[in-house]
Amino acid sequence: MFFLFPSSFSQEIQGDKELHDILQEVQKQYQVQFNYANDVVSKIRLALPPSNQSLDEVLAYLKNQTGLLFIKTDDYFISIKKLEGIVICGYLLDANTKEAIESATIQSEIDYAVSDENGFFQLMVKDQFGRIALRHLGYTSSVRFVKDMVEGDCINYLLQPNLQALNEVVISNFMTQGVNKVSDGSFQINYTDFDILPGIVDADVLYSLQAFPGVQSVNETVSNINIRGGTHDQNLILWDGIKMYQSGHFFGLISMYNPQITEEVSLLKNAADASYTDGVSGTILMKTDRNITPVLKANFGLSLIDANAFLDVPVSKNSSVQIAGRKSISDFIKTPTYNEFFDRISQDTEIEESGLVTNSDKQFNFYDASLRWLWQVTEKDHLRFNFLNVNNALLFNENAVINDQNESRESKLTQNSFAGGLLYTRNWSHSLRSEIEIYETDYKLKSTNANILDSQRFLQENSVSESSFKLKLNKSFKELFNVMGGYHFVETKVRNLDDVDNPTYKLLVAEVLRSHGAFLQGGYRSKNRMLNLAVGGRYEYLEKFKSYYLEPRLNVSYQIVNGLTLEILGEMKHQSTSQIVNFQNDFLGIEKRRWQLANNEDIPIMESQQGSIGLTFEKHKWLISIEGYSKKVDGITAQSQGFQNQYEYISSSGDYEVLGVDVLLRKAFEKINLWTSYSYMDNVYHFDSLESGSFPSNYDITHAVTLGCTYSNKGFMLSAGANWHTGRPISQPLSESSISDGQVIFGETNANRLDDYLRIDLSGSYDFHLHRKARAKIGFSIWNLLNHNNELNRFYQVNDNQINEVVQQALGFTPNVFLRAYF
Repeated sequence: MFFLFPSSFSQEIQGDKELHDILQEVQKQYQVQFNYANDVVSKIRLALPPSNQSLDEVLAYLKNQTGLLFIKTDDYFISIKKLEGIVICGYLLDANTKEAIESATIQSEIDYAVSDENGFFQLMVKDQFGRIALRHLGYTSSVRFVKDMVEGDCINYLLQPNLQALNEVVISNFMTQGVNKVSDGSFQINYTDFDILPGIVDADVLYSLQAFPGVQSVNETVSNINIRGGTHDQNLILWDGIKMYQSGHFFGLISMYNPQITEEVSLLKNAADASYTDGVSGTILMKTDRNITPVLKANFGLSLIDANAFLDVPVSKNSSVQIAGRKSISDFIKTPTYNEFFDRISQDTEIEESGLVTNSDKQFNFYDASLRWLWQVTEKDHLRFNFLNVNNALLFNENAVINDQNESRESKLTQNSFAGGLLYTRNWSHSLRSEIEIYETDYKLKSTNANILDSQRFLQENSVSESSFKLKLNKSFKELFNVMGGYHFVETKVRNLDDVDNPTYKLLVAEVLRSHGAFLQGGYRSKNRMLNLAVGGRYEYLEKFKSYYLEPRLNVSYQIVNGLTLEILGEMKHQSTSQIVNFQNDFLGIEKRRWQLANNEDIPIMESQQGSIGLTFEKHKWLISIEGYSKKVDGITAQSQGFQNQYEYISSSGDYEVLGVDVLLRKAFEKINLWTSYSYMDNVYHFDSLESGSFPSNYDITHAVTLGCTYSNKGFMLSAGANWHTGRPISQPLSESSISDGQVIFGETNANRLDDYLRIDLSGSYDFHLHRKARAKIGFSIWNLLNHNNELNRFYQVNDNQINEVVQQALGFTPNVFLRAYF
């Protein structure tokens, strides 16, 4: 086998050594750990591998010299076994150009290989009934069956280019491992490769996004993510192409998307491609694994908040199913972390006791269940089915003594999402691909508020039901050009119910909106990959209003010189759904926002225009990224902005304009990543019917700074970071006694600010082997390590003809630990 790696033997040979000793030296040089039985490596002597080769090259050398099997179980652990089975080899080639595909992953039930610069691979399979998976970023994954391959004959195997887009990773490890920047301007987190972030135990899909500059949450939740000064309802959130109207458990304190089945999440702050509608502020795309698994995989985890499990099961030779589930453990034990979370969501809500009423038997629990089924019908046809069910439930009893009798009534709040989607893709030829995507998503928020003193029951419901059909075609031309186009139909139904039993009152509002969209986008990538260009547009027709919208999209990336890249992005969008707050005590005051449809009158359709220009410099493991942007969103309503001043109950429409800059600086070392980011924002409202001129937005975080550091060594990871930003704007009373007709008289709108916010976080984990087929991971996180007293909101109410100041606090010192076992 010497001909396979001729370069290995052109180097200086330092003499024969025991394999055991060579493995010890490789472990030190590449920071890996070999697992093997002594009898497997005993009595084997060979020359030292050249020291200037990569780890994969060294493993290939050892494999060819010893006849042993070296299996990477992850980036750190490598198992060594004797070869038992059938040897399969071959060359991976591009189906169009017939050029070799380097760094592709080839995996069987018992072996693992990476193709070299010639596209060559060699690995073991269990028997003739086995199969291998061929995977490479930019190509459609393929599963081959051993019975259809030729043992000992290294023939060519063709992979079809993935025609979905011309995007590629342009900056890997943007902040830390697994965080990348893609050529379409998006930021991507790959959880199969993800390192660790400060303060996050295990992995949290939506909290991770808040590490990027320009992304904030004014109240520390994943249900209020503010991308460049926008509100959370202005974000388009898709889970495998399915639009989601709910984003969090514990009413926003943790993500409802299980990271064990959600393999990748992308953030687009600007210039989403023309196939996407909605999301006037930003787009968040979550994707599950696209590959059919050839082997059974499972993991089980436990933290101080929940228990979870994940299974990846091959059900046939060309089909596999992923199942993930998560359940809160508060039914069994209420941990300090749970208590801190519960106290946080209870502030200034009906859960808090007041006056003659006491609350008891407080219970909260949540669960989520996810399923993904893949079926490779033929070599050209592929089916994917997704299912998601999420539930949050809060119960408590209101107690009071009425007419010398103890009275008790139950109050309840539930929040539920149910979604299912089907994707059918077909490769008609090496350059033409079609997709048909269908989904149904349903969201329901329901509360029953028992007012025991007034013998009253107040029932509230808010529900959204949306159906979608999308047809998309991709056509490529010589790998340099790509054209994508299609049709998109969406029907959205929103229902709101308020029902009071004493006195009897019932208001039910149900609305439907249907839209038809056509989109077209062209892409170009130069041969030297210095220029990436995408230009497109979307035409949208709304049946109800007989109106249409034309929305151009632009994405230009040009490498000026080696390491220096210029990026220009632009988009126009519209959105017909939004969230409003009618009253601060709606839905028990916990999740008080309700979805509504635009009516083109007092609730207009939102329209946005955004443009940005940025420079990125990367060299010698230094990264500097700076991007300036301008954004305007028309058609917002005062009720969607959460005012708690003189405009709290005012219905008015207006706009906001944002000018800002996002900056990131990163330095990578061998085992350490250091980064810092800075965001500047000038975010102002214009509501002509409220007051003349402009005033600061409720989401105007003028300055924000993050610092982060990760350290990784032999399965151990540690991450620390700090978050600081200026306080959000608030309105204050003219004086301590400024009251008129039972209402507070406020001074200049949003002229004051909360105190600056500061939080320091810490997290760590350790990955280790249990035995050769199983490993485990333990970790911890500490949110707000110094227990800094941070204010999230401050507002004023009139009680007994006096002004009462209400302050809502952020999470204090909040520890968490987790344990996960992989099989």
